[in-house]
Amino acid sequence: MIKDYFFLAVGNLKHRGLRSWLTILGIFIGIAAVVSLISLGAGLKTAVTGQFSTLSVDKLTVQNAGTGFGPPGSTVVEKLNEHDLRLVENVKGVDVVVPRLVRVAKVEYNKELKFNFVADIPSNSKQIDIIYSSLNLETENGRLLKESDKGKVVIGKDIVDEFSKNIEVGKKIVIQRTDFEVIGILKPGSSFQINQVILMPTPDLKELLNIEDEIDIIIAQVENKDKIEEVAKSIEEELRKDRNLDIGEEDFSVQTPIEALGTVNTILNIINLIVIGIAAISLLVGGVGIMNTMYTSVLERTREIGIMKAVGAQNKDILLIFLIESGLLGLIGGIIGAGIGLGLAFGASFVANNALGTNILDVAISFPLIISAILFSLVVGIISGTFPAIQASKLSAVDAIRS
Repeated sequence: MIKDYFFLAVGNLKHRGLRSWLTILGIFIGIAAVVSLISLGAGLKTAVTGQFSTLSVDKLTVQNAGTGFGPPGSTVVEKLNEHDLRLVENVKGVDVVVPRLVRVAKVEYNKELKFNFVADIPSNSKQIDIIYSSLNLETENGRLLKESDKGKVVIGKDIVDEFSKNIEVGKKIVIQRTDFEVIGILKPGSSFQINQVILMPTPDLKELLNIEDEIDIIIAQVENKDKIEEVAKSIEEELRKDRNLDIGEEDFSVQTPIEALGTVNTILNIINLIVIGIAAISLLVGGVGIMNTMYTSVLERTREIGIMKAVGAQNKDILLIFLIESGLLGLIGGIIGAGIGLGLAFGASFVANNALGTNILDVAISFPLIISAILFSLVVGIISGTFPAIQASKLSAVDAIRS
């Protein structure tokens, strides 16, 4: 019996082909928006999370409050200094501190000029090991910097492709009008900061940019990673006391990887909720469209309903036929919308990655999401068709045939 109702509903939808497709349009636009944007959002979340994967859970960062745009610490009004470094180093629970410099410098190669991030590599072997291990730095070609290196640099993979003639190990590049030998090219990492950085010894960077008692970032490795939050609070207290600041007036930040990642995840979750809200409006419009179509169908098929009742059809039979029709409109719209949504997501990812020159933004395909979206569209269709179906089922056979 249900099978017969299903084929009857399909036949009715085919009979009103153009109207059915226009009704489905409202549904699949909403589903396409949900699937594409959430899939891209999940991919974006993975990409952003990857930027924090370079930070170890036993290390925290200290930097002064900044203004403007640029790499960490490069645009602050007042830099960190050796005094701050010693203060952080003496906080209970801190094992090793590593001062870091991150600046933007003019880079020339093969008569082409670019501006790139330049970061320092300390001259202390223990500090070097901390930097390399925490950032998971490995070379694709050549080697990493050592304590004794001078006038040498290691470059990120993306920098190799920035110039019309690719940079190779052993070649010379000019940074701020000074020649440096490229001794290594880093393996591509999950962080675009690593892929687009030039690493050079600290003395070279200080001499190159006339840097004296300035530090952009202080990396502090704690003795016990389970107490990193306690150590972070202790550093904040010491810096506030040293600078005579009250709580809430801090001109610096002490951040753990967990805090940074949690903040980013919260922002991305809010964005996803906004996206779902916008798409829900489209689904609501689609539901109204289904309801309108089904009401129109009831009016057009009043005589048909009367004849069906006259030959023995009951109210529940009429109700079921119309609910199947409205459910099919939602289901077909959901399936088409899910397919189009994935296509849009992959298209947007392709365009974004080509524009950025990296594969940082991938599409995260979630089958639970796709199935949920399709089932939701089915439910929207059934709910939207409920009132017209009830109206159709309550028609009197005699009145329906006479109309």
